[in-house]
Amino acid sequence: MATASDLLALARSQLLTKEDPAGSNNVKYNTAYYGREVHDTATAKYPWCVVFIWWLFWMLKAAALFFGGQKTASCGTLLSYAKAHGLYVQSGYVPGDLIFLRFSTARTTPEHIGILKEIRANGDLVTIEGNTGLGDDANGGQVQQRVRKAWMVLGAYRPEYDKEVKYMDNTPKISSEAVAWAKANGILLGNKDGDLMLSSPCTREQMVVFLYRYHQAFRQ
Repeated sequence: MATASDLLALARSQLLTKEDPAGSNNVKYNTAYYGREVHDTATAKYPWCVVFIWWLFWMLKAAALFFGGQKTASCGTLLSYAKAHGLYVQSGYVPGDLIFLRFSTARTTPEHIGILKEIRANGDLVTIEGNTGLGDDANGGQVQQRVRKAWMVLGAYRPEYDKEVKYMDNTPKISSEAVAWAKANGILLGNKDGDLMLSSPCTREQMVVFLYRYHQAFRQ
């Protein structure tokens, strides 16, 4: 259905997407979720940190990996589902985990959620989150990359992603020759684990890097 890399690539493509007008929770993720445009009122609120993640799985045609293919906009409901289905972890976090966050040590229930991108050497977690911002961590109105302290993490929902496809994992001959050439010439390097991420989408930034490496390798 989808790998963790697929989810993170799509999430990165959404960075800086924001609601309009500010403070309304009117954003394309909510429109897709509710089937219509929604706006916060005195009696109805439409927070979208969970909805953003639902949208990512929905766009990847992997809705079954999120809440069993159902819908929820609630961090607490999603956490309970993860626990009930053996998908809840509280250590050994890996990229693609859906991280439940709190912003006070007194809290024992989640206030927010993000997708883990990486863990830094100092233990900080780098996440991609919907409906966040420096003015309001849990309702900031934008998709952003954030850095969170370890104490903020209550636990994580680990979806049953497809296995990541690596170089030489049944790569067809026609592409394996090209991949081997690009790897030998330093154009395709992969991540720190040696995964060339051949099935992952390519961003404009990555394409520029490939072109630069090609130029460096073959310039006269």
